[in-house]
Amino acid sequence: MDPTVKKAIFQKVSSEPFARTLNIRLVELEEGFSAVEMVFDPDKMNNIYERMHGGAIFALIDEAFQTVGQWDGTIGVALNINVTYISSPPSGTRLRAEAREVGRTKKTASYQINVTDSDKALVATCQALLYRTGKPIPFL
Repeated sequence: MDPTVKKAIFQKVSSEPFARTLNIRLVELEEGFSAVEMVFDPDKMNNIYERMHGGAIFALIDEAFQTVGQWDGTIGVALNINVTYISSPPSGTRLRAEAREVGRTKKTASYQINVTDSDKALVATCQALLYRTGKPIPFL
């Protein structure tokens, strides 16, 4: 992976307002792989049942998808994201979403994204499809 692209994506995520709001951090980025983490803060992320809101879990998935989809320095946009929620994590746990590229063509790329809690229990799994625009990411 181009180190300039890697550095630019790390910097962009650290200043992204949405990621900062949920304290999502990019922790790993390599060719075809990304890992992001956040801590489940019940004061900000609970749903009406006092459990973690699915939208917060999806936000973590989407950040992993967004970062892995740009590893080659070009813009990729989501075509489809299919999430299966497996379990509800305990309050205060660190969640980790790992995105792996499982297929790539000239115009699309497919990813498997898994979210686990700090005990490595599976929280959610996702299959995502990206459209590859071929245009360079604008913040390089």
